Amino acid sequence: MPYQNFTGKFGGLIIEKKPSSADIKAKNRQLIYHFIRENTSVSKQDIVFGLQLSLPTVTQNLQYLVEKGLIDNSEKIKNTGGRNATAYTYLPSARAAIGIYMTEHHMNGVAVDLLGNEMERIRRRIQFNLEDDAYLRELGALVMEVKKNAGIEDEDLLGVGIAVPGLVSDDGESVIYGLTLNFTGKTLEEIAKYIPYPCQLCHDSYVAGYAEVWESREIQNAFYLSLSNSVGGSLMIDEELYVGDTHKSGEIGHMIIVPHGGKTCYCGKKGCLDTVCNAGELDRYTDGNLEAFFKLLEQGDHRAHELWSEYLDYLAIAVVNIRILFDSYIILGGYVGAYIDDYMEDLCRRVDERFPFDDKAGDYLLPCKYKVEATAAGAAIRYVDEFLETI
Repeated sequence: MPYQNFTGKFGGLIIEKKPSSADIKAKNRQLIYHFIRENTSVSKQDIVFGLQLSLPTVTQNLQYLVEKGLIDNSEKIKNTGGRNATAYTYLPSARAAIGIYMTEHHMNGVAVDLLGNEMERIRRRIQFNLEDDAYLRELGALVMEVKKNAGIEDEDLLGVGIAVPGLVSDDGESVIYGLTLNFTGKTLEEIAKYIPYPCQLCHDSYVAGYAEVWESREIQNAFYLSLSNSVGGSLMIDEELYVGDTHKSGEIGHMIIVPHGGKTCYCGKKGCLDTVCNAGELDRYTDGNLEAFFKLLEQGDHRAHELWSEYLDYLAIAVVNIRILFDSYIILGGYVGAYIDDYMEDLCRRVDERFPFDDKAGDYLLPCKYKVEATAAGAAIRYVDEFLETI
């Protein structure tokens, strides 16, 4: 397989630098590992022909991957004639990561394997309070319980992603905007003091959106709209998260939807999308139980129908604006997104009525795949992705 030369600039000139022997070896190892990952179980000859690499190169790298416990070679591929070839099989559980999502009333933990499959999930009701040492100890205990239940050994744990409802610094070490729960300025060191593993803070909407498009072959550009207790979003361009110049990309919750007489948002401004499309606008009718709200809606409750119709109108306006801005897929997630499948036709109709072009919402507006714990899973998947890129 051909390799691109590395390029760099020096004194205004572009200098081409050939990849070193170490670079080529690392690249070959990645190619072989990902080939097995995509095909699940293959023979050595499958890899040689599939990647156009030499037999010695493939043999050496397979030995390395087996020794690291990343693939298995204990089975045989049955042939109709001749000797059965060794099967090199992908091991999704060879490594794992844990994701935690802290909300106002809950602490959610998820473990995922190298394919992003959920290995364990725990949800606890607990009031958010980073000033309380008991809360921080509970956070550490949750990580340990998820790890134990998932059967993850210390040496196989890639790390713990901690998703928070706020903006996070580039290095994942501090919260730079946390007005939703009043925790601006809190650091990873403070939050993860009882978690004895590599950790990183991450913005909830960013990682939830990342989880939705991770490894998707159909979607390269997408806007993820998170409809939970607060409204947020994330923008993926060419399968990469775009955070903007000041980490405020995707903060769709503060787009003005009601220009006059709107309710006051937690940001201090009036008429934000967050004030009309957060989950509380619906579950306030059912004492904070969103599932109960949608059950009433199914049963034809008049007031539930009124609230939902108004909600969909505001959501349709937001979708139109997002589509005009980014011309991409739009994925509806969060607490409300988990229930929206049955109402997509109605929402698409409302969007199409407002959209000025020929695009049909049914072609670009999608319900989320992750119905539960997308944010926690996304926080973990970031560690998996990093591992897959550096194997």
